[in-house]
Amino acid sequence: MVNELQLYIPHPEDGWFYVQMMTDPATMAYNAPWFPPDGCIPEPEAEWQWLQESWIGKEPDRFYAFLRRKGDGAFVGDVNYHHDPDQDWWDMGILIYAPERGKGYGSQGLRLLADRAFRVDGVPLLHNECQLLVD
Repeated sequence: MVNELQLYIPHPEDGWFYVQMMTDPATMAYNAPWFPPDGCIPEPEAEWQWLQESWIGKEPDRFYAFLRRKGDGAFVGDVNYHHDPDQDWWDMGILIYAPERGKGYGSQGLRLLADRAFRVDGVPLLHNECQLLVD
């Protein structure tokens, strides 16, 4: 499989994409049990500011990046991981913007995230608590 994506460490001015994803009900539907009714994050601008201060440049304890399509530079989602000292592993997450789903970006993003974690940052174990939400 050709990898159409790359990891992109976002700058403060790239926050528009984060806000766009966090306020899109189709993208955030998985999050509805925690943020009813549609899963959208309240005050995404403040959340973006916190993410910039707390996650960017904090490797290997915390890592955050956008997934960017190589061909046109469009952002299609984000990936992250952070150390959980209670479990001694790194919890990871991946989110693909709803209009970009179904194109294989989830598996490409996961490969990029794992490569970054294991090869670059020396993370020994990634973990994800998958949940299947069924209507």
